[in-house]
Amino acid sequence: MSESPEAGRGNVPEFTVTELSLRLKRSIEESFGWVRVRGEISGFKRAASGHLYFALKDSDSLLDAVCWKGQAGRLGLRPEDGMEVICSGKLTSYPGRSKYQMVVERMELAGLGALMALLEQRKQKLAAEGLFATERKRALPYLPRVIGVVTSPTGAVIRDILHRLADRFPTRVLVWPVLVQGEGAADQVARAIQGFNALPQHGLVPRPDLLIVARGGGSLEDLMAFNEENVVRAAAASTIPLISAVGHETDTTLIDFAADRRAPTPTAAAEMAVPVRLELLQDVAGLDDRLRRSMARLATDKRRQLDGLARGLRGPREQLAQAQQRFDDLAERLRYALHVGINAQRARMETRFAKLQPGLLRRETRDYRRRLDDSLARLRRAVAQRADLAGRALQQQAKLLESLSYRNVLARGYAVILDETGRAVQSAAALSPGSSIAIELRDGRRNAVVDGEARRRGGAKAGNPAQQEELF
Repeated sequence: MSESPEAGRGNVPEFTVTELSLRLKRSIEESFGWVRVRGEISGFKRAASGHLYFALKDSDSLLDAVCWKGQAGRLGLRPEDGMEVICSGKLTSYPGRSKYQMVVERMELAGLGALMALLEQRKQKLAAEGLFATERKRALPYLPRVIGVVTSPTGAVIRDILHRLADRFPTRVLVWPVLVQGEGAADQVARAIQGFNALPQHGLVPRPDLLIVARGGGSLEDLMAFNEENVVRAAAASTIPLISAVGHETDTTLIDFAADRRAPTPTAAAEMAVPVRLELLQDVAGLDDRLRRSMARLATDKRRQLDGLARGLRGPREQLAQAQQRFDDLAERLRYALHVGINAQRARMETRFAKLQPGLLRRETRDYRRRLDDSLARLRRAVAQRADLAGRALQQQAKLLESLSYRNVLARGYAVILDETGRAVQSAAALSPGSSIAIELRDGRRNAVVDGEARRRGGAKAGNPAQQEELF
């Protein structure tokens, strides 16, 4: 005969909710102290506190996960929704919600294929924003005075660059030391590019004319720092021309597409940065030799041209003699012209004097006076006639004005009421009680005030509105 649940109830230990939750938490943590879980990131969220919250899922199940702030900065990659990863950590429970979760301490991409898919997706996104556009590329300076290099200060890369620059054209180099792989490398590279661009033009630290971002070869995971968005955006936003020299010739990173030039190796970047000094000196020497030969040839040609022109010139004595002869000729012509001109003027004056006789002048004067008197008489008659006509017209207008004047109406017993502005009042509605008015009669004007009360005339009958009017 089986024992009923009620019979054994006294033997079962009793737990509080907190006690049971803590036992479950310890049991899970002891059973799964360290696990590696592969799945796709879903619902990724970075809290204001810096903690990362997300879930790992596959086709059938979902596991909540959390990465604390202190560990999130050391993951080595930036989690995103849809990214397939392998997370390492421990399982625990969250008593506040009765659920278990994974505390992630490490994270890596799940395979090369997933990493390549992530890079391709990121590449398409940045290309759509125009960061890889050809028109953004700038020409490299021919002979930079200062070159800024962003790389590790202890690796072989910086030694190769400095050695190659010294061989080709010794140039001042500023090195901004950074990590080139691992946690924090991307942030350091981005800040180095931005730091070089932030240098003032004439500050204590000279601003580079050219930047080189360099790293040696490595696996795709080793080069991931140069595929991060912040590095690519910093390279695209750089106002200083930038050469990307990351990895070997077969390695390709996203910074290569944003840079102004891509070098297959760091050594090749140094070769792109400066010309060969000896070749430049030879070119200058060749140009100097060509210039000297050209100047000598030009001087010879000018000398020959001057000799040819000199042969066509007459001597100074001959030119002076011709000028003296021309002066003598002009002086002789001047004396003759003056003699002829004086004789001609004398003849004209004698002709004029012959015409100036007293009798002729008196006769012409009398004729002019007679014509003037006739003109004055005609003018006086015309003015008198015009004044007579104007006077008659004025008299007619005065009579017409007098006949139309309102004063004739006032003489018959009427009056004109004027308002305060002096205008005639044409309607009783235009007047309000208390208004000042003026009443103009035949023999003068009197001022008045409107009281607004209606009064009856003595001869008007009560109850007959037609015979009533307002009096002022």
